[in-house]
Amino acid sequence: MTDFYPYLVSSLPVLHFGMKPPFSFERFLEICREFIPADDYAVLCNLPEPARYVDGRTQQKTVNEWIKFDTALRNELVKARTQRMHHEPSSYLRRDASPDPTLAAAATAAVANPSLLAAEMSLDEVRWKALDELAAGHHFDLELLLTYALKLLILIRWERVHNADPGGILEHALQTARG
Repeated sequence: MTDFYPYLVSSLPVLHFGMKPPFSFERFLEICREFIPADDYAVLCNLPEPARYVDGRTQQKTVNEWIKFDTALRNELVKARTQRMHHEPSSYLRRDASPDPTLAAAATAAVANPSLLAAEMSLDEVRWKALDELAAGHHFDLELLLTYALKLLILIRWERVHNADPGGILEHALQTARG
């Protein structure tokens, strides 16, 4: 059974920023597999991680728009962080992103925030709003599922943060810093 987007999308729980994820990403993929075409499922299964953004663009417009947005946000973070350290940002910037002045304020505020968790939360809220914009006008299609998947990944990330062992995180950070 494939290409039953209306049924699939209407059966998914609504996601809200800050909520507990309703299911794992693997479970989400299992749910989608039987209702969408194989090509669309492959796109959903291969959402790029930020480290893989430089591998090139995909054939999927929504994924490309997401990569463009997230890379621009990351570049603004680089600019804000290097400015605080009085370094030149150019060697750290990804060249394939256009500057976005609207993201500069969010990046600057995050870098200035004394709480790393609050800073990350504010950045993920900016990402969430961008995903809302990407989903606008899409109701029962792959584009909506892609933005849903990316939002679910944000929720899962925060669930891991909330369930993490603070002592283990500190130990890992110290081991990493020692080399």
